[in-house]
Amino acid sequence: MTGFNKFMTISLIAIIYLSFISLGLPDSLLGSAWPSMYQSFDSTISAAGTVFMIIAGGTVISSLNADRLIHRFGTPKVTITSVLTTAVSLFGFSLCTKYWHLCLMAVPYGLGAGAIDSALNNYVALHFKARHMSWLHCMWGVGASIGPYVMGLCLTHHLGWQNGYRIIGVFQLLLTMALFSTLSLWKKEEKEEKEEERNVLSLGKAFSLPGVLQVMCCFLSYSALEQTTGLWAASWMNVVKGISAEQAAFYASMFYLGITIGRGLSGFITEKLGDSSMIRLGSLAITIGIALLIFGKWEPLIFAGLVIIGLGCAPVYPSIIHATPRRFGRENSQSLVGMQMASAYIGTTFMPKLFGVLSDIVGISSYPFYLIVFLFLMIFMHEWAEKITR
Repeated sequence: MTGFNKFMTISLIAIIYLSFISLGLPDSLLGSAWPSMYQSFDSTISAAGTVFMIIAGGTVISSLNADRLIHRFGTPKVTITSVLTTAVSLFGFSLCTKYWHLCLMAVPYGLGAGAIDSALNNYVALHFKARHMSWLHCMWGVGASIGPYVMGLCLTHHLGWQNGYRIIGVFQLLLTMALFSTLSLWKKEEKEEKEEERNVLSLGKAFSLPGVLQVMCCFLSYSALEQTTGLWAASWMNVVKGISAEQAAFYASMFYLGITIGRGLSGFITEKLGDSSMIRLGSLAITIGIALLIFGKWEPLIFAGLVIIGLGCAPVYPSIIHATPRRFGRENSQSLVGMQMASAYIGTTFMPKLFGVLSDIVGISSYPFYLIVFLFLMIFMHEWAEKITR
C-alpha cells in the first residue's frame, strides 16, 4: 500500500468512526432526560417505552431495506442523509409541547438511524480487522456517553431538557457538514463495493442458513438487555434508590462510559481471544454488574455495577457483527447484518416498553431481575449458534 493510499484508508476509517459518534450522541438522551421530561407532558414514567419503541421500530424498517438503499444510492449518501435526518429530528424533539409530538418526531429519527448502522457495520466486518469493529463501537460509546452528560449539565444548571436536545442537534449538523466535505474519500471504496458479489437474501432464504435464527435471537436478547439498562437506569435509581434525578442522569451516563472504555480496551485483545471468547468474557462481567445492582446498599456499589455492566456489554455487539462473514459467507453478510440489526432493534422496540408495562404492575424494583432474563437467553443462544456454525 502506497503512502497516499494508506492516508486515504486512515482518513476513511476516521470518517466512519465520526459517523458512529453521531449515531451514539442521541441514543441515550431519552433515558437520562425522561425523569425530568415526563412531568412536562403530564405523562408517566412508563411512557418513555412507547417513544423508544417508535424510534426502534423505524430502525427495523430501515435496516431491513438497507441493502437495497446502499445498492441504489451508495454508502456515503445513505450515511450523510441519515445523520442529517437525525439532526432535524432532535431539533423537533426540543420543540415538542405534547406527548404525541414526541411520538411523531420519533419516526424520522428511527428511520435515519437504521440504514447507516447496517451499512457501516457490514463494511467494517468485511474490510477491517476485529479491533476496528471494537473501536468503531467504542466511538458509538463516545457519543452515547456525551449525550447524557450534556443532558445532565443542562438539567443541573436549570437550562431545561429542551436545550439538551438542541445542543446534540447542533453536534449532528456539524457532523453532517464534515461528512459531506469528505465525499471524495468514498469513490474508490464505492467502486470496490459494486464489484463484490452480493446476495440480497429474503427472510426465508436467510432463515434456511444454519445458525441464523440463533444469532438473531442472541442479538435481540443482547439489545434488549443493553437498551433496557440504559433507558431505565436513571428512573430505577431515582424511584427505588432515592437518588436525585440529576445524580441519576449522571450515573446512567457511566453505564455508557463503561461500554466506551470496554470497547476501546477490547480492540487490543479481541484478535487474540476471538469473537466467541469476547462474548463469554462480556457475559461474565454483566453477571457481576447486575449482582451489584441487586445486592448493593450504597451509591458507590450501584455506580460500580452500572460501569461493570457497561464493560461487559462492550465486546458483545461488535463481536456478533464481526463474526457474520465467517459464519455465513461474505456474499451473504450485508443482508444478514441488516437482518441482525433488525432483530436487535426489535429487542429495543418491545423489551424496554414491556418492562415499563411490568413496572406499572409489579414495580420498577424488578429492573435488575428483568435484565437477568435476557442475559441468560443471550448466553444460551450464543452457545447454540456456536455449536451449529463452528
